[in-house]
Amino acid sequence: MAKAAAVADGMVVSVHYTLKTEDGEVIDSSDGDEPLMYLHGAGNIVPGLEKQLAGHAVGDRVKAVVEPEDGYGEHSGDEPQMVPRTSFPEDADLYEGMEVMAQGPDGEMYPMWVVELTDEHVLVDENHPLAGVTLHFDVQVTEIREATKEEMAHGHPHGPGAHAH
Repeated sequence: MAKAAAVADGMVVSVHYTLKTEDGEVIDSSDGDEPLMYLHGAGNIVPGLEKQLAGHAVGDRVKAVVEPEDGYGEHSGDEPQMVPRTSFPEDADLYEGMEVMAQGPDGEMYPMWVVELTDEHVLVDENHPLAGVTLHFDVQVTEIREATKEEMAHGHPHGPGAHAH
């Protein structure tokens, strides 16, 4: 009898999940959607969850508590900044929690998140909205398969019907 595949580096893993805060507020869930597919060992999901899923098999349910340092990190860096709304394209459909890319003084690109919107300004923060938050995951592993050479080279899984960059 063949041994069941286990979650390990180089495996494409599909999971259904619910993510909650410490008070039980649901932050995100795959309920009603397709499972989340990720390449284990490629940094596609927060490190603390990836570590706790290692070794599990299809059908396993995992309740994982991920501290900020193994999730989205602690709050750090500069305070949120007010940016004139005119700095964004007129047709930009901005919303709170949205990730936007900013350009640094040397031309490097880095992510920021929209914290608040007014008619004239957008308050952005370099911290992910879940920075400093202990994450509570309820996960069920639904599928595990070996990654293709192309998926390994790209560092992420390609869904059904291949993938175009």
